[in-house]
Amino acid sequence: MTATDTHQAIDAVFRIEQAKLIAGLARMVRDVGLAEELAQDALVTALEQWPRSGIPDKPGAWLMAAAKHRAIDRLRRKKLIERKHQELGREIDIEGEGAEPDLDAALDDDIGDDLLRLVFTACHPVLATEARVALTLRLIGGLTTDEIARAFLIAEPTVAQRIVRAKRTLADKQVPFEVPRGAELGQRLASVLEVIYLIFNEGYSATAGDDWMRPQLCEEALRLGRILAGLAPTEPEVHGLVALMEIQASRLKARTSPSGEPILLLDQNRARWDQLLIRRGLAALTRAEAQAKKTGDELGPYALQGAIAACHARARKAEETDWARIVGLYGALSEITPSPVVELNRAVALAMLFGPAAGLEVVDALADEPALKTYHLLPSVRGDLLHKLGRLDEARAEFERAASLTRNERERNLLLSRAAVCTHPPAA
Repeated sequence: MTATDTHQAIDAVFRIEQAKLIAGLARMVRDVGLAEELAQDALVTALEQWPRSGIPDKPGAWLMAAAKHRAIDRLRRKKLIERKHQELGREIDIEGEGAEPDLDAALDDDIGDDLLRLVFTACHPVLATEARVALTLRLIGGLTTDEIARAFLIAEPTVAQRIVRAKRTLADKQVPFEVPRGAELGQRLASVLEVIYLIFNEGYSATAGDDWMRPQLCEEALRLGRILAGLAPTEPEVHGLVALMEIQASRLKARTSPSGEPILLLDQNRARWDQLLIRRGLAALTRAEAQAKKTGDELGPYALQGAIAACHARARKAEETDWARIVGLYGALSEITPSPVVELNRAVALAMLFGPAAGLEVVDALADEPALKTYHLLPSVRGDLLHKLGRLDEARAEFERAASLTRNERERNLLLSRAAVCTHPPAA
């Protein structure tokens, strides 16, 4: 293996292990900012040693051991080891620094889950909502500031500042590293749900890179969502989010070709959809609806999106999709969470129900929305509708513009291939 190959492998391992590593370290040092620094220090050590020694059999355990040793060194330098030793004694065995720790020992208990503690700590009310979301995406999802910025359609320096200030605030306020209970749990669920939703979305449609999806993020978001459902079984929106993620995740294997090219929803082989995940998703949606009915509340945004996903899941063929219901659900969603992105999705559904001209009218009305100026799906959708209307030159220009805006290589290639079809349409 070349040095370049080794470095790429190290980067891949770190992306997989980062969230667990930071979560475990945060439980030990009670400071998420310091935990992230220690994790980065461990990565630097790996980059120095692994090219010579090779990647260890248990890279996550190796990284945790390296980070623990670094933590001890820092505590000694700051002359805090005596005060901290009792607190950290069960977490760091100073006498046996060479032993490999068991990273997974505490990860299966609902309340004792380090990742869940990290999510709730990052979503603490001492932070502004935007900071909670950005920090958790950084720590749990391992997303770069650029990826987070694109998810929110805001400037990258703004995200970086939020993350730095958030970590400083958590340290200054000495926020406990714990899962909240009682009334406080309910108060903090909304921001946690938003974070998990965005982590899942980044896994489902990666904003950048060579792969269209990052399934490990979907799996982590699903895992956290299921834990939350166990912690808050009477919260309909928790079940709604789980329903949405389960159903969306059921399509993962059908969303790409064997060589990795994206396959759009209506072109997917539905026989490849995971029926177990669909059943789990529909069951979660039923729980969301039942809990909402008990309290007399309308379905929230996650449950509504779960219901939209269910419409697709219940259709054995694309042409059997209940587009009328989907249009209605998007209408309900736009009433409680008005958004140009929701309206763009509603335009797609309208086009499927009433024809491309109906959808194009709505899309054109969104052309001047500031939040969509660099959103590649706006010209992508517009190009699709123009193509269906036979306006090929305009469609090609829209697909090319969409390709210039996306940072995902697979998606860019798909959009350019669609533009090429507009230039050289297949013979009848």
